[in-house]
Amino acid sequence: MADIKSPPHGAAKLSANPLFLRDEELRQAIEMLFFAYRDFTGVADEILANYGFGRAHHRAIYFIGRHPDMTVGDLLEILRITKQSLNRVLGQLVDEGYVSQQQGTQDRRQRLLKLTDKGRALEESLSAAQRSLIAGAYREVGAEAVDGFRKVLLGVMGNEEDRARFERPTPPRR
Repeated sequence: MADIKSPPHGAAKLSANPLFLRDEELRQAIEMLFFAYRDFTGVADEILANYGFGRAHHRAIYFIGRHPDMTVGDLLEILRITKQSLNRVLGQLVDEGYVSQQQGTQDRRQRLLKLTDKGRALEESLSAAQRSLIAGAYREVGAEAVDGFRKVLLGVMGNEEDRARFERPTPPRR
């Protein structure tokens, strides 16, 4: 296996140049995203395994917790998974008492989703582990780097609507 901590044999150590990003720098960023994602999701995966849940359950719990009373359609739009996949995940979360569904007040065909007390406790446990990881990294690099990281993440997001979510104030948690 190649040594991923250092540049390829004979290559000079690369420093970021905002005017010209070399292929090696871009490849290194891709690898770093893979490893960061693995570790970021790994802290939650350990907790989810105790419940027999996977990452789709985690994403559903997270976004329902962030946006109480969201519709199934809104959740489908965020997660970009099939309705069949979401129904399987939501069915399990509802059956096991982590999520409640209510009929929409303006449109009775809508199903509004909300975490139950049990669901909020699980979401808090999952998010606390991930927030701790992010907070440690943020503390280590400082505010300027955090702002740069935020800009990079926004730049990587391909969907303008997704980017727009972060231009307005974050909704209060209920």
